[in-house]
Amino acid sequence: MKSVEFSTTTTLPATPGQVFEHLADPTNHVGLSPLVVEVRDIRHEPGAVRFTAVERFVFGPLRHDNVIEVVLRLGDGSITGDVVSPGGVRVAYGYDIAAVPGGARVVDHYRLSAPFGLLRFSMGQAKKVQAARGRELARRFAA
Repeated sequence: MKSVEFSTTTTLPATPGQVFEHLADPTNHVGLSPLVVEVRDIRHEPGAVRFTAVERFVFGPLRHDNVIEVVLRLGDGSITGDVVSPGGVRVAYGYDIAAVPGGARVVDHYRLSAPFGLLRFSMGQAKKVQAARGRELARRFAA
């Protein structure tokens, strides 16, 4: 199985604490990724949050809801997570949140592994999601 890694950086007019709290709350993930249409079964644990998310893929008139289990590990200035999707697609991701003049910098990092036939499609979708997430965070934290 091949793996790829990529990241984006977004600067927001908010404190690192505000950004961390926003990303650590699973209910805020609906719409943060354009694919995530539902979050349910939220379970809080020491240092982590687990939940079920529903990703919706639309292919013309066809629709597929992909139900995934997500874990967010909450660290000091970082949130990391893992997702295992049907078809053997695996995503390890993280947000590193740091103070910068005027706000917070968020580095959104992905490591994606997928079977040969799914890698290109999965990577394309993940990059679109990542770019949209940066735009949506900027919109949510607009001054």
